[in-house]
Amino acid sequence: MKITVKDLHKSYGDGDSKVEVLKGINCSVEDGEVCVLLGPSGSGKSTLLNIIGGIEPASSGAILIGSDSTADMDEKKLTLYRRNHLGFVFQFYNLIPNLTVKENIEVCSYLSKDPLDIDELLRTLGLYEHKDKLPSQLSGGQQQRCAIGRALVKNPSLLLCDEPTGALDYKTSKEILVLIEQINRKYRNTIIIVTHNDAIKNMAHRILKMRDGMIVSDIVNEEPLSAADIEW
Repeated sequence: MKITVKDLHKSYGDGDSKVEVLKGINCSVEDGEVCVLLGPSGSGKSTLLNIIGGIEPASSGAILIGSDSTADMDEKKLTLYRRNHLGFVFQFYNLIPNLTVKENIEVCSYLSKDPLDIDELLRTLGLYEHKDKLPSQLSGGQQQRCAIGRALVKNPSLLLCDEPTGALDYKTSKEILVLIEQINRKYRNTIIIVTHNDAIKNMAHRILKMRDGMIVSDIVNEEPLSAADIEW
């Protein structure tokens, strides 16, 4: 799925208290790319991700999903867009504590017309032998794998990851990045990763750097590194 952002503005408040968070964003992410959205805290990258994901509205401008504009979607159409096309992975796992790994993933499969095979997905995630465990019985990395599985089971064309390694140690972070790389190769979905970790950009096909609500560089990486070879 190709994503095109056109003259996107986002502000909060009015009058003297008005704060402009996004200041005319223009960019695109091609179908099947891994894109890293890089910038310090407060640069607007999570706000941009939320608008792409239809979680919050823009003040002006548009997000084109293929040829469809989110600006033309009412709440019902936005809900269908999120249901049919999007998977979300957040820094914190938000798993349902009294459901097993398989059940946490299975819940979201019912939202899709064409879900992935759950047992195959569990094997891809390295969770098949843990499928009957509760979240409290898992490590942080295993919980994040489960959260990724929950997002992926719908077979989304666009996977949005907001600081997916932010709560993890170095070794586990690398494992999650390798998994995201494998997912992109296997399922060919477009993936956008928000991070402030500069090293992660080296695994991306496209790097969008943000500062103070603006994109200050848009770089196509012709030779991405393997996620396993990234160091920081």
